[in-house]
Amino acid sequence: MKKLDAFRVHLWYSGLGSFGGTLVWTAMMVYQVQIVGLTPLQLVLVGTTMEVTAFLFEIPTGIVADVYSRRLSTIIGVFLIGVAYLVEVSVPTFAALIIGNIIWSIGYTFTSGAYQAWLVDEVGQERAGAAFIRGGQVGRIAGLLGIPTAVALGTIYLGLPVIVGGLIHIVAAVYLVLFMPETGFTPTPAPDRNTFQKMGDTFSAGLKVIRGRPKLMSILAVGLFFGLFSEAWDRLWQAHLIRNFNIAGVFGLPTIWIFGIMDIFLMVIGFTGLEIMRRRLDTNNPVKLTRAVFWLTAVMVVGIIAYGLSPVLGVALIAWLGFMIARDLIGAPLDTWTNQHIDSNVRATVLSMRSQTDAIGQIVGGPPLGLIGQQSVRLAFIASGAVLSPALLILNWVREREKRGALIAEAEVVEVTPESN
Repeated sequence: MKKLDAFRVHLWYSGLGSFGGTLVWTAMMVYQVQIVGLTPLQLVLVGTTMEVTAFLFEIPTGIVADVYSRRLSTIIGVFLIGVAYLVEVSVPTFAALIIGNIIWSIGYTFTSGAYQAWLVDEVGQERAGAAFIRGGQVGRIAGLLGIPTAVALGTIYLGLPVIVGGLIHIVAAVYLVLFMPETGFTPTPAPDRNTFQKMGDTFSAGLKVIRGRPKLMSILAVGLFFGLFSEAWDRLWQAHLIRNFNIAGVFGLPTIWIFGIMDIFLMVIGFTGLEIMRRRLDTNNPVKLTRAVFWLTAVMVVGIIAYGLSPVLGVALIAWLGFMIARDLIGAPLDTWTNQHIDSNVRATVLSMRSQTDAIGQIVGGPPLGLIGQQSVRLAFIASGAVLSPALLILNWVREREKRGALIAEAEVVEVTPESN
């Protein structure tokens, strides 16, 4: 089967993955709250189990991607994610969700770092930023199609969108087997694969890159704070609207319809925001990239605290929208900036380290915030915002370093130019 251009494969996979993922996550949390009946602490523990698994597997799978094949690593991961979704709704129990999340995490670690590294190597560093943004736009269009599909399927049974979404991920894995190229990556020679020596060398090289670049170390620290706060939000924001605001009763619609409408609204705004970012943000300018990440993080901090403090549903929905838009947009500039500071031969490993710091944060922050949520979900959101806020200090430091670096580079150009004349 003839392999396709990497950029085209990226767009097709972004569409398939987003469509399947939207089917799953439009219904998943409603399924866990209304069908399985999980408590706030159980909701968070499901996520904590996911992150513990990710922590254990992130670095080994990242090294596999750097030593063997990023293409193979991605395909394995996408397939396992599809299987995981099927397991999670096989029976409506806490145990099935735990097992499914373990499988999902292993699959995710195979794709984490490996897919981004594959794309950068295939399309080149200069085209990578545009590829990430364009893929995000395609994903949002596919997501818009996925939301009404999920609502229609969820009206029949809340687990049905998850089943279909899992099958679509398996189809996406088959698509990658048939069409995904790998021409920009040189695997380790076969004789070196019989030992763990090369894996250890790759891991050590990744650590060396991080230690030698303070700005990259700072981004890993930011990833830690993103992990610390995020588990409570990811697991409890829908439960908050269902239980504390009785959102279904207020609007007189099934819960999944309401969340579907919210997701469609968010998708449209997110797509528009990415288009504005694509046109106005210079993805080859580290100063502008770090500035964008800083302000998007600031909006997230304000949004999540306002969500917890909101006395009425309307204010809560505005706070939710602000937080979700900022979080939705932050991925592309953060991925692009990080990749600019990593050498190709350790790219997947270093990106996996970034994901692992996020996992550590969720492991450490999830259970305490879940316990707070048992007493007050509102307080859990306020605490989450407080936990995220130190990331702003780190990002501001990184932003100032990038500014100074740009000024020094400009001064050197000014000094050299007269001599060349």
